[in-house]
Amino acid sequence: MTHAHFSQTPVAGGRPALEAANRVPDVTVAFWLIKLLAVTMGETAADYLAVNLGLGLTTTSLIMTAVLVAAMMLQFAQKRYVPWAYWLAVVLISIVGTLITDNLVDNFGVTLETTTIAFSAVLAATFAIWFASERTLSIHSIFTTRREVFYWLAILFTFSLGTSVGDLLAERFGLGYLTTGILFGAVIVAIAFAYYRLGLNGIAAFWLAYILTRPLGASFGDLLSQPREYGGLGFGTTYTSLLFLGCIVVTVGYMSLTFNREDSGAIALDAE
Repeated sequence: MTHAHFSQTPVAGGRPALEAANRVPDVTVAFWLIKLLAVTMGETAADYLAVNLGLGLTTTSLIMTAVLVAAMMLQFAQKRYVPWAYWLAVVLISIVGTLITDNLVDNFGVTLETTTIAFSAVLAATFAIWFASERTLSIHSIFTTRREVFYWLAILFTFSLGTSVGDLLAERFGLGYLTTGILFGAVIVAIAFAYYRLGLNGIAAFWLAYILTRPLGASFGDLLSQPREYGGLGFGTTYTSLLFLGCIVVTVGYMSLTFNREDSGAIALDAE
């Protein structure tokens, strides 16, 4: 079950006052499941729109960026976590994040090594500025517009970085989609072990896993959709995208139906 978190801020007399609801979901099994579905669809849907529908990379990027802007306006207008609005934004930002990397590589000739380094630096800078401004990177305290802006910028750059790293290993270094997917899956398992058994900081563990689920999902998306001569299973981007879209719709629908509004009245203190 997803719980909305509220912050407490001091007011006159030293008493805490209810300020606002947390605008992002708790990190649960359902969270990671739908995150993987979203990033996998982001990879295949971008290819479907640009190639199968013949829109081309530039036109697809312009259209999807406009749709993402509209979705983000809806998300920011909620002022709390609303499953359908939040996950719509995640799916669209996954597609746009993929398209950013694809444009840099295919249209501007930037190497995957360069995009990987550049997005790593941009993401690190985003975290540094976020922490300097807010003194925390916790996703349990996204209750102001400024924090939400930092949050979504970080999400966008994790998707672009994940696309670069995944393509670099699978295609540029020739590991293939299956091997690359298994490799990232193993690293995520190691992060989980470090968190649960070795005391790895929860915020660091979350963001590391969040970054790596992007190439994990993208690798298996490419494995399913790409032709056999390119190392895929040949199911195509159309069927693969529709399959994962259907899973996302069902999962988000379930989350919306079971979302307990009474929990949004509970006050929770964040572990920074």
